[in-house]
Parts: sequence; C-alpha cells; structure tokens
Amino acid sequence: MAPIFIVNRVNELRVQISYHDHRYYVLDDPEMTDAEYDRLFIELQILETKYPELQSTCSPIERVGGKALGTFLSIRHKVPMLSIHTIAGNNPIDFDKQIRRLLSLGDNSTPVEYVCELKFDGLAISLRYEDSILVYAATRGDGEIGEDVTNNIMTIKSIPLRLYGNPPAILEVRGEVYMSRSNFELYNTLQRAAQLPTLVNPRNGAAGGVRQLDPNVASKRLLSFFAYGLGEVQGWRSPLPTTHKEILDTLELFGFPVSGEYTVERGGDGLIRFYLSIASKRALLPFDIDGVVYKVNRLDWQEKLGFRTRQPRWAAAQKFPAKEELTIVEAIEVQVSRTGAITPVARFRPVFVGGATIKNATLHNADDVARKDIRVGDTVRIRRAGDVIPEVVEVILEYRPYNSMPFMMPEVCPICGSKLLRLTGESVSRCIGSLYCLAQRKKKILHFASRRALNIEGLGEKLIEKLVECCLVCDPVDLFALNVPLLSNLDRMGTKSAIKLVKNIEYCKRTTLARFVYALGIQGVGEYTASSLAEYFGNLDNIIAADKMQLQQVQDIGPIVAISIWSFFRDIQNKDVINRLREAGVHWLPIPVSASLNNDYPLLDKSFLITGVLESLTRIEVSARLRELGAKLAHNVSKDTDYVVVGRNAGSNKVDKAQKLGLVILDEPGLMALLAVAAGSG
Repeated sequence: MAPIFIVNRVNELRVQISYHDHRYYVLDDPEMTDAEYDRLFIELQILETKYPELQSTCSPIERVGGKALGTFLSIRHKVPMLSIHTIAGNNPIDFDKQIRRLLSLGDNSTPVEYVCELKFDGLAISLRYEDSILVYAATRGDGEIGEDVTNNIMTIKSIPLRLYGNPPAILEVRGEVYMSRSNFELYNTLQRAAQLPTLVNPRNGAAGGVRQLDPNVASKRLLSFFAYGLGEVQGWRSPLPTTHKEILDTLELFGFPVSGEYTVERGGDGLIRFYLSIASKRALLPFDIDGVVYKVNRLDWQEKLGFRTRQPRWAAAQKFPAKEELTIVEAIEVQVSRTGAITPVARFRPVFVGGATIKNATLHNADDVARKDIRVGDTVRIRRAGDVIPEVVEVILEYRPYNSMPFMMPEVCPICGSKLLRLTGESVSRCIGSLYCLAQRKKKILHFASRRALNIEGLGEKLIEKLVECCLVCDPVDLFALNVPLLSNLDRMGTKSAIKLVKNIEYCKRTTLARFVYALGIQGVGEYTASSLAEYFGNLDNIIAADKMQLQQVQDIGPIVAISIWSFFRDIQNKDVINRLREAGVHWLPIPVSASLNNDYPLLDKSFLITGVLESLTRIEVSARLRELGAKLAHNVSKDTDYVVVGRNAGSNKVDKAQKLGLVILDEPGLMALLAVAAGSG
C-alpha cells in the first residue's frame, strides 16, 4: 500500500499536469518549459507504475496528454494516436524478456524480430487520404481529438498530396514533422538579418510551424516529414502487410518519406546493437533525435500483445543519456503555484546544453535544495535528462565561494506575505493566502473557469490576467458581476465578444455539484475526488459540515486530503466566497441519495465500469451523462459492478473477469441505447 506522502504527491502531480496541459495545449501560453513539464509527467508515470493501486482513469497518464486549440477545427481520430512508453531503467533486454513472456515464448525458441527506428524530435501528425488524395492532416492533440492543420501541412513538400501506386481507399498515415538542423540555422540567420525573433531549437520550430494560423508563416520554416506507422485503413488493394517492415516499405511505395536509419534486429542483443550504433552517429544526423524506438515486427504478434489504456505493449522507446555542462547559480528564487505550493528555482548563468539554452531548473522543494546543498554562487553540473529535463546533478564543492550561505526557505509568501504551512508527510510548503494571494488568485480563477470546472468558454488566461490586474475580478464571484459595458472597455474586447462572454458566464451558473467542488481548487481534490464527495454527501452543506473522520469515509480520501478539505471549508473567507457564489445564482441539480428518487434518476446506484476507447463520446462526457442519471462509476471489476462498457482496445483482463462474474457487458451502441432509454424515463 502506498504511503500517505506518495498518495499526496500523486494527487499534486495530477493537478499540476492537468493545469499545465491546459496552458500548453489549449492556451498556447505555457508558464513552464517542456523540460519541467516532462519532469512532472515522468515522475507521475514512475509513481503510478510503482504503486498500481493509485492508478485512476482521471490521471493524466491515461491520457496522451492535451486538447485541441479553439482557433483550429477539431478532428476526432478514427484510431487513437497513442504514445510509446519509455523502457524503465533504459534496459532493452528487459523489454525483450517482457515481450517473450507475454507471447508465451520459451527460452529456446526463435528470437523475436523488432523494427528499430529513430525517435524523432518533432511533432506527431496524422495524414488522412481518401482515394489517394490528402483530405486532412491533424495533430495528436489528446490522442482522440486533434487539430486540423491541413493548410500548414500542405506547405511541407516532402508530404505527398496524391499517393503513388495502388493505396487503400482510406489510409491514415502517422509520422513526425521535423525541422532539419540546416534549415533551422538558415531560418535563424534570416530572422536575425531582419531583426526578428529566432527559434530556440528545431523541435519548437516544427511544432510552432505546424500550429501557425497563417500557412505562409509555416512555409518559411522549411519543415520535413517522416512516416512511421498507420491509423485507420480500409480497402487494401494490394497484398496485406504481415510485418511492420512491410508497412514501412509499402509507405515508401505510396510516396512517403521513411527514414533510412531503421533496421530489423533479433532479440535483446540486437536492440542493444542498434542503440549503440545510433548513439555513435547521432551527432552526424541531419536532424535531432532523442532516442530510439523498438517495435515487434510481426503484426499478428502486435495484435496479440494489444494495448494498455494509453500505450501499445508491443513498442517501447529508449532515450539517450543526459548531456551535462557546468554553470554558476546566480540566484535561487521561489515561485508560487495555483495551489499555493512554494517551489525553489535555480537561476543559472545561461549555458547551452543538448541543443537548448538552459537558464533555470526547478529544485522541487526545500529538502531537495538541502540534500544537494545548492547555494547562490555555486558552480554546478547540470544536464537535460532524456535531452529534455533540466536538473542539477551535483555541486562542484572545490569551486564554492568562501562566503557562501545555505539557502533558507522563506517563512512567508513572497507574493502576499501570508504564512507558509508544511503539512505532515508533504515535502512542499504552501501559502495559506488562498484567494488573497495574487499568484494564486489568477490561477484559481482560471481553474474555476476551466473546461472541467465551470467551463466558461472564452475566459482564457490572458483575459483573466487583464481582469485581475484591472481590479475587475478579485475572486470567482466577481466573474458573475461582469457586464458588457465593463468588458467592452478592455483592449481587444469588442462589444460582440463581450456579449458572448457575458452569455457564457450566465449559462455556466447551472452546473453540477461535482464540477463546483472541483472548481474551488481545494488542494488534493481532483475531478474524481470531487465526484466522490458529491456522491457520498449528496449536497454541499453536508460536505462543508463534515469532520475529518467523516471525510475519510469517502473512497480514496486519506487523512492528508481530509485535512486539506476540512481546512478549506473552515476558512471564513472561503466560506464567504462560496456563499456569495450561491447568492450570485450558481446552482446545481440535487444529487440522488435515496432509492425513493428512482423515478428522477433511473440509473440510481447502478455501477458502471468503462474500459477501452469510445467513438461517439469521450470518457469524461460518458461519465457525466451516467452521473446525471444517478449512476456510480467503478474503477475495478467486482461482483458489485452492474455494467461493464467495452470500447475499442479494451483491457482483456477486465473483460475476462466481467464474463467470469456474469456481469452485463455493453458495447458502445448498447451503452448509447441504454442512456437514451434512461434519459427518456427520467
């Protein structure tokens, strides 16, 4: 069983990653570097792997990560674009052993064949062709829904607009858009000559070029493309491929560029041989890579191995070791997050490491700083783990200034002056200023308005910053006092936009109790916990009145999260904000707590478990529909589960267990029919 501090850290990471997903993928305005984000993601991935009982469908790990930008049309992938997991311990021998075990191959059988490819450092793209013609191109997005970037992709000359040969009637090709090193240098040279901004690295050049609103801007990036796989395919007009290598060969025949650096290797020794070969000539490649990818060659074995919720079992990535350089710590500052977490950040003398200029690195917490004894003025060795994550490896003590002083965490918030509090079992200090703290205020209001909270469309971060800075919004209640004249006076906010936003805010007054509790931004309370609180207590007043022991009766709420919830609702200012929100008209339908309400909630107390990918609705949308009808959501198959909903790539273990228990199994059409009948009777 996971220790309390691990549970708390997992909840904290989920909140942070979800928030930064929104910043990066939706707002296109990240507040942390890709390296810092990937550090959080990898840490959460490691913890959930080590403690399987903490895994949840609400975790960002279940997701590929990110949503389609509103300024682009959204496209739902017919076949999800899955990510590939990184080999734990960076040992391909273990991956080969796992594949052999899953395939029930004996030690003396023929070695497994793998296609070994490069792990390109660019942007994943799906290209859809119908009757040989490119009809659209989409980014990965969250794996299920991406952005329509067809106009920008058409500027990439290496991507065929019409296919050669005799391709299938419908063909979705997956690959990577990248920027070569020579084109990166050429672009920056021209930009400097014109006194215009330059690109940081080729990866940013590729990702930013594909997501430009103006295709003319994208065309100046001189981007390239490599194909490496398939999505949906219908109507093969030539012999069906039986191996992944045959797929790559066929893609070349159709006119797609395929990197010539891939090989077919046998067994774990072959994987090591390929890795060492690529590592030795990595610097000589004309484009950036950050590792290699191994894929089981036989397609029938790929099908047998199947998928995890997020990743294929038949593929894995191995990243290259971190690159290291020396630099000097010029300052150690602290940042205040939306949740009030105080994070030390080292500011470096800028140094170029692994293709990027590094100026700072997160030091995680006071314990991390103390353990490494990092001080201002120190010479430190830094690296980009996996070519991404900036971190301090060690302090070079012989270079330490004689008058250096140990770093001390502040006792008060650097933004609002409120006291900092560190709970038992937590490694992080937090500002208790809540809605008073300016740093938290903007982020809490952004969280309150976010899609999974009150879902106020059109209220993005830049507008919230402007509203807070102009003192028009000091807490979430002020959002409901905004009117057209006030908004129309803001820069770049016309009357039509103001009218639309006011209507959206008014519409969002009607929500659900679970969304409202989640919107409050209570530390440790994510979507799942908010839903559990709503279902268990039935109404907000019961939640507010609950003591710490009562809160711990709710599924997955331990003593630390219980203290967080209890403390939040004991704060006079928090309760004042909640009361004023209700007075402003924010309301929700009552939660069913009695079987006597069965007519209003036709699925009352029925337990549903969803496994696999659904086509017509996202898992969040289906969950919301079920809860509105009174149903409960299960996360494991048991005798108390009433229905198991099976989508594409469903977990075979869950389906097998449901069959053994004699549970009702629904496919997607069956679920939609049940929802329609239930909604009609409710």
